[in-house]
Amino acid sequence: LKQDKDETMVRLSTSLVFLYAAAVHVQMAHSFAVGSFGMFRPQTSLRVSPSLRGGGAASTSMSLSVGSTLDKSLELFERKDGNTNKYTAEQLFGGKKSVVFAVPGAFTPTCSEKHVPSFITLHDDLKAAGVDVIACVSVNDPFVMMEWAKAQGTGDKVLMLSDGNAKFTEAIGQLADKSAGAMGMRSNRYAMVLDKDMKVELMALEEGGYGKTSAEAVLAFIKGA
Repeated sequence: LKQDKDETMVRLSTSLVFLYAAAVHVQMAHSFAVGSFGMFRPQTSLRVSPSLRGGGAASTSMSLSVGSTLDKSLELFERKDGNTNKYTAEQLFGGKKSVVFAVPGAFTPTCSEKHVPSFITLHDDLKAAGVDVIACVSVNDPFVMMEWAKAQGTGDKVLMLSDGNAKFTEAIGQLADKSAGAMGMRSNRYAMVLDKDMKVELMALEEGGYGKTSAEAVLAFIKGA
C-alpha cells in the first residue's frame, strides 16, 4: 500500500509540474503577442471620427469651430527657393486677417479646376475686403505643393502650404479617411476665416459637393459680416 501511495504521489507531482509549465508557456506567448517584450506594440493612430471613415465630410466633436482660436504652435510647411520652410500658425496668420482653405489633394480635379482657381481669381477682391493672407492647406508633401503651385500659377496670391504628416489637419478635427478612393488619410474640404487674433469667424465644410468653401462664398461672408 505504501508503494502504491508513493507512486500516486509521484504521478501527481509530475502532472502538477507539467500543468505549471504549460501555464507559463501560455502566459509567455500572450505576453509576446501584446508586446511585453517590446515587440509588436500597437502604434498610436491618428484620431478620425467614425463619421469620417470612408470619405465622409462631417465635422468631429474636436473640430475647430466659430469662436474658438487656432493653436498658435501648429506647424505647416512651404517649399520655396530650394528650401523647405517650417512655419507656426502664429508666424503665418498672427496679426493678420486670414482665409485658410483646405483640399483633399493636390492635382485632383475639383481642387485644381475650381477651388484653387476661385481664390486666384478673387484675390484682389478678398484683399480689398480686408484679407491679408490667403492660404491653401493639403495633406501632401512640400515638393508636391510646390509643383502644384507652379501648375496653378498661384504666384504670391495664395500660400500653398504642406501638412504632409497631417498633424495640423488632425489637430483641428478635419482628418478624413479617403482610402476608399486610394488616397489614404487626407483633409476634408473646408474654408475658414481667422481674425487678427486667430479666432475663427467662419468654418465652412463641404458635405460631398463644392460651393460652400469657394472664394465666392468666403467673399460673400466677409462682405456681409
